[in-house]
Amino acid sequence: MAPPLIQLADIVLTFGGTPLLDGVELSVAAGDRMCLVGRNGSGKSTLLRIAAGLVEPDRGTRFVQPGAMVRYLPQEPDFSGHTMLLSYVEEGLGPGDDRYRAKHLLEQLGLTGDAAPAQLSGGEGRRAALARVLAPVPDVLLLDEPTNHLDLATIEWLEGELAQNRAAIVMISHDRRFLTTLSRSTVWLDRGRARRIGRGFAAFEAWRDQLLAEEERDRRKLDRRLEAEADWLRYGVTARRKRNVRRLAALEALRQQRWQARRPTGQAVMKAAEAERVGALVIEAENVSKAHEGRPIVANFSTRIARADRIGIVGPNGSGKTTLTNLLTGALPPDAGMVRLGANLVPATLDQKRESLDPAWTVSEALTGGRGDTVTVGGVQKHVIGYMKDFLFAPEQAKTPVGALSGGERGRLMLARALAKPSNLLVLDEPTNDLDFETLDVLQEMLGDYAGTVILVSHDRDFLDRIVGAVIVPEGGGRWVEYAGGYTDMLAQRGEAVWREQRRPGGGPGLATAAPETKPAAPRERPAPKKRLEFHDRHALQTLPARIAALEAEVRRLAGVIADPTLHARDRAAVEQASRALSAATAELAAAEERWLELEILREEIEGSA
Repeated sequence: MAPPLIQLADIVLTFGGTPLLDGVELSVAAGDRMCLVGRNGSGKSTLLRIAAGLVEPDRGTRFVQPGAMVRYLPQEPDFSGHTMLLSYVEEGLGPGDDRYRAKHLLEQLGLTGDAAPAQLSGGEGRRAALARVLAPVPDVLLLDEPTNHLDLATIEWLEGELAQNRAAIVMISHDRRFLTTLSRSTVWLDRGRARRIGRGFAAFEAWRDQLLAEEERDRRKLDRRLEAEADWLRYGVTARRKRNVRRLAALEALRQQRWQARRPTGQAVMKAAEAERVGALVIEAENVSKAHEGRPIVANFSTRIARADRIGIVGPNGSGKTTLTNLLTGALPPDAGMVRLGANLVPATLDQKRESLDPAWTVSEALTGGRGDTVTVGGVQKHVIGYMKDFLFAPEQAKTPVGALSGGERGRLMLARALAKPSNLLVLDEPTNDLDFETLDVLQEMLGDYAGTVILVSHDRDFLDRIVGAVIVPEGGGRWVEYAGGYTDMLAQRGEAVWREQRRPGGGPGLATAAPETKPAAPRERPAPKKRLEFHDRHALQTLPARIAALEAEVRRLAGVIADPTLHARDRAAVEQASRALSAATAELAAAEERWLELEILREEIEGSA
């Protein structure tokens, strides 16, 4: 067996009283595809930084195979000392690496080497950092949230790039689909300990739940044993014999074991405060258009959004998702067209950049607005400490500055602020950023129970599939199209290959909104004229219109099934079955229309030549 490329042994690191890492072991061998998972604050990023040699543990050893090249992708890249992007990326190259590859990757990711790093957006900075770690030929890639701030096209491109990369990979991500696609083993960091399963992320959650169930069963057994020993202590001790002394010592050891045991982190409690019920029609847009400096962002878009609809908006960075959302919610007036909002509409918004959070605020001030120690949740006063606990904040964090919170903690704080306000329309821009899987599950359940309407802007494919009943996608030139179902259903209807071709990173700065240039469609080849229609042709001409009408009705019915927002949370298998049936019915409808058109042309030609 080949020696590991990186070996961490008995790693201990403590901040304050409770160890963050307590005797952690981690071994990375050639060819590994390992995902590192755990709750927010469990020490995943810290462990990855220890593996990269950037953090020194309190105790333990780190071994890196001599000559092995290790590259680390941080959550926040540091561009200091670089005036040009190309120099930043080339700094990551090894002595024998091809310098052309740095420039090639920047082009693939829609960036230019002479750009100033200080002027980059969050998504552009993440793509530049990816180019820096991918440009060399490392033996080990340590990736901390590689999909953060990336659009769907770039995420899919990155999946393909990593799949063919020869390096061993250790990755931290909250993107379920990304981890399922790439991982072959999973390390679960929980309460300071690391446990490993030799299977990818797809098997992790069932394995984790089994371990937690076994742990809970063992805890109940210990509690029953403690009760029995306590009864003996009260009623069964008759003399001070040696065996009684030993039993008393064993009882004390059991109590110590029970007291020192670290319980799993609890689940967040999320419930949106709901405002007065809005009418059946929430938003209606007719031929809405918006342009910026002569470039169309939205062109002639129309839609109707009803109460309890879950609408997803996806697309490349810079394609106009925020503009479309603002148009639909009335926050931005259109250049042309009309938007009607339902009566009594009360929206609540979660912005992607967390810009409404002042870093100088404390957690308590962010929730109360700096007024007292209570927060108004749906019109009811609640003590801020109790509300903080609902979102997994410890009481001692009440005075913690917002700027000192982790990304996941800021995400939970933003959700706490948004959900406290009464609403019947939730507008969520990238709500899944930095949230752990357990919190994502709670958020999904809350959105499933929410009686109002949800507009969700997200690059999380799995979350979209679980939540939305329709997806709005840019098609270029300001044109937006609505598809029934989730992200996977949209691909099935639209064509996955088309999506990847039109939105690949190399096609523009990630990302361009204009549709790629296409060749004019070739004229349909007409069949050679016959002297007369055959019997089966005449029969098809008579029966195809009814068949086409039946197929159109079936397509509408299946689209309605998929658009049901409650079905996605209730029966995912039924949604997938309906999506497959919709694809088949759509293809059959197109074939029937094509056949009818060919026969109608043939009939006209025969009658014209008669």
